[in-house]
Amino acid sequence: MSGPVGAKTLSAEQQKVFELIEGTKKHVFVTGRAGTGKSTLLNHLSWNTEKQLVISAPTGVAALNVGGQTIHSLFRLPIGVIADHDIEQNAEVRKLLNTIDTLVIDEVSMVNADLMDAIDRSLRQARQRPLEAFGGVQVVLFGDPYQLAPVPGDSDERAYFSDHYASMWFFDAKVWSETQLNIVELTEIHRQSDDDFKFMLNAVRHGMVTKEIADVLNGAGARTPPDDGTITLATRNDSVNRINAEALKRLKGPVKTARAEVSGDFAGRTFPADESLELKAGARVMFLRNDSDQRWVNGTVGTVTKIAGSVWVEVDGEVHEVEPVSWEKYKYSYSATSKELTKDVVGEFTQFPLRLAWAVTIHKSQGKTYDSAIVDLGSRVFSSGQTYVALSRLTSLEGLYLTRPLRPADIIVDSNVQRFMRRG
Repeated sequence: MSGPVGAKTLSAEQQKVFELIEGTKKHVFVTGRAGTGKSTLLNHLSWNTEKQLVISAPTGVAALNVGGQTIHSLFRLPIGVIADHDIEQNAEVRKLLNTIDTLVIDEVSMVNADLMDAIDRSLRQARQRPLEAFGGVQVVLFGDPYQLAPVPGDSDERAYFSDHYASMWFFDAKVWSETQLNIVELTEIHRQSDDDFKFMLNAVRHGMVTKEIADVLNGAGARTPPDDGTITLATRNDSVNRINAEALKRLKGPVKTARAEVSGDFAGRTFPADESLELKAGARVMFLRNDSDQRWVNGTVGTVTKIAGSVWVEVDGEVHEVEPVSWEKYKYSYSATSKELTKDVVGEFTQFPLRLAWAVTIHKSQGKTYDSAIVDLGSRVFSSGQTYVALSRLTSLEGLYLTRPLRPADIIVDSNVQRFMRRG
């Protein structure tokens, strides 16, 4: 199968990892700092593998972004802690799980240990190979535990984890005591080219920020930000919504609203773009999808110049006509005739691939690249990795603006992650 339009060629480092996945049955965890091309490798794998490969992710939006299915929907698992409860499987699920050679999980850092073990048990059960980890399926994980953490449940769930697991993280699942997980860390940064800035980001990533590094970051960040619509990355949703609403209100002219078309099985509220998108000429917007003609990528920021049927957006001095696009929700199934996996579209969400971009949450900036940004860490940082995600979106130190100086408490690194990554 040939690659998608505009498919990137792999670097030597990425090619080596592709060959490890394709040429062996080893379980592989592909990780690496922000900007090392994990998505590029995953995309290449999905288009070029000879294996029966299924792509999944822990959340609806993450699954949509990689053309996969959520873990819970793929395995028909109940929400919440599964523990040692029976896992019910109908004939359809069993057949599907029997055809898989390789299971890919993207954003695996958000998968908790209990869910990882439930995946293992589901595969052993369906494939009737109770003594073999994952029932003999190769598991390939993508993600960066320094950026995103599993979401803790209620107090009962947290108590269950502290009783049964070393931590909530996927790498502390019991299955890994029976089979080896090979950690492969991509090291070539394709986002930043300035070695000093890369070094500082790495220090933030590992929680090893010296006073000297903090002074350089704070010195750069203390400059007055330009008022040219430079994007703000904030910790809180309400700050982002307020900044975007106020900026839109300040623009002259009428608000135009584009409503998404939703069809098929698109249940839940995990839409990949706004169901109701409000725009005006002059609005700062961010693209939410790569363009097949490579005029913009997911994360490109521009300004709306005109709205008339389509939306015209200026990016780096060039105006492009933007039309609605469809996000397809997929479901894997087993075809009895071909004895193979098929991937069918079960739902579609059609909307302009744009969102207001005077501000965006740090969480939603995941995977994006900006030349300049105002980082607003609010009164405090909420979760490990948040500061690293925000700072590592930037291509250079020159583009960094901070609403307040970084404090030691902003650099939170989970000690469980440090323990696991030292094994690599």
